[in-house]
Amino acid sequence: MKLFIINKKGIYMLLIAILIIISIIIYISIYNKIDETFRTDVYYKGNIDKKVVTFACNVDWGDEHIPSMLQLFKKYDVRITYFVTGRWAEKSPELLKAMYDHGHEIGNHGYRHVDYDQLGYEQNKEEIIKAHNAIKNILEIQPNYFAPPSGAYNDNTVKAAKDLNYDIIMWSIDTIDWRQDATRDIIIDRVINKLHNSAIILMHPTQETVRALPELIEYLFAENYKITTVGNLME
Repeated sequence: MKLFIINKKGIYMLLIAILIIISIIIYISIYNKIDETFRTDVYYKGNIDKKVVTFACNVDWGDEHIPSMLQLFKKYDVRITYFVTGRWAEKSPELLKAMYDHGHEIGNHGYRHVDYDQLGYEQNKEEIIKAHNAIKNILEIQPNYFAPPSGAYNDNTVKAAKDLNYDIIMWSIDTIDWRQDATRDIIIDRVINKLHNSAIILMHPTQETVRALPELIEYLFAENYKITTVGNLME
């Protein structure tokens, strides 16, 4: 009789342990699913596992170098994505139109070049909307991708972007071409040394970037890489 009681108690404890384990597994599964859903709004690379890359050129200055960039991309039949701030779009509408007329994709870089990780939800939303409207008023298009200046974002940025039907675009290769020590050769090396499928290559309209582009494009072509827009990289 005593043996039966011990066994019954042991079975009871075993069932409790099993229920606890199952609960933990379910919790972890749900948590990971929620976390994964949250992360899918922010892209550091494309989702095509092929030899395809994109140039993401953030623009808030550098007007003097943009025409040369456009001519180079036209020469090599390359289309990229320009992320422009709203204040720049309003200041340089003809250059924005030239980008679009050359077949390049236009993305949202916020209205001002500030750190969006320091802004609340409403401020993030306002900056994205103002840039969206500036681009829309000039080009009559609806941008789909938002690149936060300096790559600075927080949960408020993600929520604001999602509520406005934007995906956040970061990068997997940074040319760091805005620094004074970024020479043509350094920019090329930074890309080649980290090159991978579905890479998002961040750049800006600088003199050294323009100098680096011909060799960089030719290298990518020689390695059988295709250069396309962010939108195409997200398909």
